[in-house]
Amino acid sequence: MHITNKRHQEQATARWPALPLEAWKDTCQTLHLWTQVIGKVRLVLSPSINHWWHVPFYLTARGSTTSPIPSHGPTDRTFEVLFAFIDHHLLIATSDGATQAIPLVARSVASFYQESLATLQTLGIEVTINTLPCEVPNPIPFEQDERHASYDPFYAQCFWQTLVQTEMVLKHYRSFFLGKSSPIHVFWGSFDLALSFFSGRPAPERKGADRITREAYSHEVISCGFWPGDERFPTPAFYSYTAPAPPGIESASLLPAAASYNRELG
Repeated sequence: MHITNKRHQEQATARWPALPLEAWKDTCQTLHLWTQVIGKVRLVLSPSINHWWHVPFYLTARGSTTSPIPSHGPTDRTFEVLFAFIDHHLLIATSDGATQAIPLVARSVASFYQESLATLQTLGIEVTINTLPCEVPNPIPFEQDERHASYDPFYAQCFWQTLVQTEMVLKHYRSFFLGKSSPIHVFWGSFDLALSFFSGRPAPERKGADRITREAYSHEVISCGFWPGDERFPTPAFYSYTAPAPPGIESASLLPAAASYNRELG
């Protein structure tokens, strides 16, 4: 599938396309859940890395990829899953040359989940995942979710293009830092593009934190990136946060002038 409307094509490939959440909210929610299906495959099969760096996606010139994942089969193959946002398909490729493509079209999360895992199985990749979505309100197990079933290729491409442009800015920003920093990656739980810088010091333990939060914030960190928004903050935004937050951060002077501190999101 390609975007055939010339005006839409020009807008989708603009350096900074408009991305009002209200215009693509249904697609955003569906795509978020699709990425969780594939992200959980990577989570199950990939060796652990600190701060959950073994689970995100990475941007490419065509879309967003898992990077190679060990299949744990008898042949020791790897495989990679790419959300292609120019051609609008999900491409699964193995290190022995096999490929399968699934069209990215308007369809339910349940349908996407079933076909994705069935396609992996035809390639000899057996995996069982936890089908309850993460970090979303009122989660519906993937195999039961017929509610989220939207896909607008125009806005999917606009979202990816925004991530691509943001990544280039973050790469330049990171180049001045000599300490420990993260890859620039797309987290499928929070559905954002993120870059993190670490001081090297352990952070105080968070009381009552779940294991995901404990590992993510085990050390002092400043993170920044881009987020498309959700019901709590229904507009796309560049963000930055510090954990643990230093005293007085909520009243600190901010630049640019449009920046503000959000108490709900921290």
